[in-house]
Amino acid sequence: MSKVFAVNGSPRVARGSTAMILDSFLHGLEKAGAEVETVYASRLKPKPCDCGEMRCWFKHPGECYRDDMRELYPRLEQADILVLATPVYVPLPGDFQHFLNRLSPLIEPVLTTHRGRTRARFRDEVAIRKVVAVVVGGWWEKENLDPVVRIVRELAENAGAEFAGAVLRPHAEVMRREGQVTEDGQQVLGEVEKAGWELIRNGVMDGPTLDAIGRPLISRATYNKWFSQSASTASEDSAD
Repeated sequence: MSKVFAVNGSPRVARGSTAMILDSFLHGLEKAGAEVETVYASRLKPKPCDCGEMRCWFKHPGECYRDDMRELYPRLEQADILVLATPVYVPLPGDFQHFLNRLSPLIEPVLTTHRGRTRARFRDEVAIRKVVAVVVGGWWEKENLDPVVRIVRELAENAGAEFAGAVLRPHAEVMRREGQVTEDGQQVLGEVEKAGWELIRNGVMDGPTLDAIGRPLISRATYNKWFSQSASTASEDSAD
């Protein structure tokens, strides 16, 4: 049975669009037979990686601050798939960025060169073999999510793991209207669940499935108008 460790990096925790997409993806993983654990970066409140000396590599290998992250390391080591889910900020939410930095103790400081790039690898006791990105954006175009995808891909390859692909949902907020998921939104969530199922059963997520997840739900012009109206309403509410 595949073991999946998922991290939701959204400050909105279970209420946001990231959770909406991630939950459907994890449901697909579970339907295919995977065992799933989910944590929220904002609830962990990981301390920043700020010693400036990489003590977890050189002075105290595999060790770091005594906080919630220390308790997670043994569970992370047992997972063979790591799912990193986040909304796009500039480019990442703060606690999620701290979480990623604090993965360093799981990586062995043994450097190799692969296709012209310097790479390390996960420690021998770490079972993670695949890393998946689940990225949600507020802006219209899918390309706005690319910086986060590159970060997750680099993390996977720097640790000697396979980057198993990215589930991308731009302008995710339009999937809901008055708190309810729209018909188009339901179709997207169905494709997200399918992607999770495919990853476990087939070892890969199919391209057409990922394309269906990231397809435009409204035109760019309609989105820009909707966004401007939403921003104006929010500004008026904050002034009251």
